[in-house]
Amino acid sequence: MSETLLSGMAFERLAVAADGPILRVTLNRPEARNALDLTMCRELRAVFEAIEADPAIRIVRLDGAGPVFCAGADLKERKGKDEIWVRQRRLASFAAYDAIERSSKAVICVVDGPVVGSGGEIAMACDFIIASERTSFTFPEAHWGTVGATQRLQRVVGKRLAKELLFTARRWPVEDALAAGLVNRIVKPDELEATVAELLAQIAKAPALALTLAKQSIELGEKTDLATGIRIELAAIERALADTEWRKGLEAFAERDAQGKSS
Repeated sequence: MSETLLSGMAFERLAVAADGPILRVTLNRPEARNALDLTMCRELRAVFEAIEADPAIRIVRLDGAGPVFCAGADLKERKGKDEIWVRQRRLASFAAYDAIERSSKAVICVVDGPVVGSGGEIAMACDFIIASERTSFTFPEAHWGTVGATQRLQRVVGKRLAKELLFTARRWPVEDALAAGLVNRIVKPDELEATVAELLAQIAKAPALALTLAKQSIELGEKTDLATGIRIELAAIERALADTEWRKGLEAFAERDAQGKSS
């Protein structure tokens, strides 16, 4: 844990643990199937704002405690509340998703179990998703009498499929989510930890600045045409060349290549 930023933070709904440059953030409300309530919204926003300000953290693993990644919004907390409170609660959730999505760090979502409603928003706000075979996705907002997941979901899987999933609230198997591009990889449950550890270790080999600039270039380039995107990439290259880390990266690559040839 960073001694300067995160070590002094206490959480009710999250478990946070550091392993070198990798920070693990876990939705830690298994008794409520990690349902998203106002406290969890605020804590997610706070922890990702702290992560963004901490140069020691380069990679974030986001997962959930227990057999359910996230059962969606905690509808029980809305009992007795008025429309103003519900609106403010929704704004708090949007702020949490945005804090995750705006992070300059690599944010990898690891899912092992059902993902419902707001859980899907959290997962889609990450850079990509690694899922176990036990995973499924459901987007029941319209059937709960509200609106949600209408923006991120269509940007990931396309407008027509997003409409079907939102209109029907059907359970979506992880194999179909992989085919549609929502999930990057499906792993056997007993192989999930080893696979994720290997993946995070591989990401950690990249120089910090290059990783940040690659993510930034992808995010900015998505919003523009190719020619402008190339200019964004060239600016990122110039920024990388101004830093000495690129030489270390080349040296590390050459060393690994030499070791591979000699083995």
